[in-house]
Amino acid sequence: MELVIFDLDGTLIDSRLDIAHSVNAMRQHMNLAPLAFDTVYKYVGNGAPVLVRRALGEQAPDSEVQSALAFFLRHYNEHALDFTRLYPGVRESLDRLRKAGKKMAVLTNKPTAATRKILDGLGAGEYFFQVYGGDSLEHKKPHPVGIDRLREQTGCGREQTVMVGDSSVDVQTARNAKVPCCGVSYGFQPETLANPAPDVVVDRMEQAADWILSQ
Repeated sequence: MELVIFDLDGTLIDSRLDIAHSVNAMRQHMNLAPLAFDTVYKYVGNGAPVLVRRALGEQAPDSEVQSALAFFLRHYNEHALDFTRLYPGVRESLDRLRKAGKKMAVLTNKPTAATRKILDGLGAGEYFFQVYGGDSLEHKKPHPVGIDRLREQTGCGREQTVMVGDSSVDVQTARNAKVPCCGVSYGFQPETLANPAPDVVVDRMEQAADWILSQ
């Protein structure tokens, strides 16, 4: 495996608290009661517009969703590094993969500017030759365009590429792109990794690096 593509939230970074605080600040702005954090965590994975829609409820008018989304994005951009940290073992694993000559990229449904700000703020941006956010390409995950574009940029075949993520969105993205997938069990939505199932599930990023380097 030569190309390693990482999801962001729940895979490289633990951003749960900052996302939940911004969702509840948005709900307060809309005169709604706060949500339990565990509820918010289940809404993450398909991008900010879907997150806000879920947090407001399907009955919310589109005009309210757009207003709430704008507030959420402003608030989150200001507070994205309040509590967010790399998961244990991530930096060490990225170092190992880089020393082994692996090409690494991030493919997330989070907006690109926020993604780069977080990675740079945590001192991890230098590991990745490319960062694709939910607004980088014409389609978000689970559409395969992100993986396909990264493969084109590196010249790597499907069997040389792996997607690493914490949810069914990442697994389905890998399946749609016909590449292997490594699931991490410590993220936001480990319960979703059963269907569809990744090729392997690990409990720590170091184990993901072991598996990638053994292929």
